Amino acid sequence: MISNKVEQTFGHGGTGHAASELRESFDDRLNHILSVATAVIARMGYERASMRTVARESGVSLSGMYHYFDGKEKMLFLIQFRTFSALLHSLREKVHGVADPTEQLRIMVRNHVAYFAANMAALKTCSHELDSLGGPAYEETRQIRRDYYDLTRSIIERAIAANGSGDPPDLHVASMSLFGALNWLYRWYDPKRGRSPTAIANQIVDQFLFGVVGAAGANGRAAGEPTS
Repeated sequence: MISNKVEQTFGHGGTGHAASELRESFDDRLNHILSVATAVIARMGYERASMRTVARESGVSLSGMYHYFDGKEKMLFLIQFRTFSALLHSLREKVHGVADPTEQLRIMVRNHVAYFAANMAALKTCSHELDSLGGPAYEETRQIRRDYYDLTRSIIERAIAANGSGDPPDLHVASMSLFGALNWLYRWYDPKRGRSPTAIANQIVDQFLFGVVGAAGANGRAAGEPTS
C-alpha cells in the first residue's frame, strides 16, 4: 500500500533519543512543507504550482525538497491522504458509542466543518485535485475518500430513517448533496468573520434533514444545543 511506502520513504533508522529527535525534526519540517504546498496548490492550482515555488515559500532549498518528496505528485498525495485519514479517524472516534443517528449526523458535519475551517486551503485542494493524481497514488487516495463517504452515507441513512416519513430519498444523491454543501464552504465562509463552525454545522444539518423552512422548527426543537 502507498501509505506503508510513505512510512518507509520518510522513516529513519536508529534508536534512542537521537533517533527520536531526528524523526521529530524531520516530521516538523515535512509538516511545514506540506502546509505551504497546500496553500500554493490552492492558490495556483496543481498544474501551475511547482516544487520550486513551494521550496521558495517554505524556505527550503530545491535540492532539500527532494529529500522529502520524489516529485510534485507525492506532495499532493500526502496532502490528500493525510486530510482524509484525519477526517475518517476523527469521525470514527467521535461517533463511537453515540446511539442517536441525528446526533451522529451532527457530529459528522461538525467534524467536517471544524477541520476545514482550520484548513481552508486543504478543502480547496482536496475538492479540486483528486484527478491530478494517477496510478497507485490515485487509487489509495480514492479508497480513503471512499471509506469516508461510506461511513458518512451509513450515518445519513440512519438519520433519514429516524427523521423521515414515506419513501426514503436516493442515498447517493442525498450524500453527495451534503458533501456538495460542505465542500463549497471555501468559496464563501470566513471562520474569522462569519458565524462559528458549530453554528454553521448545526444549520447545515437542520437544512439537510428538514429543509430551509422546516429548519426553523428543528432549531426550536434543538434549542438546548450549542449554536456558537
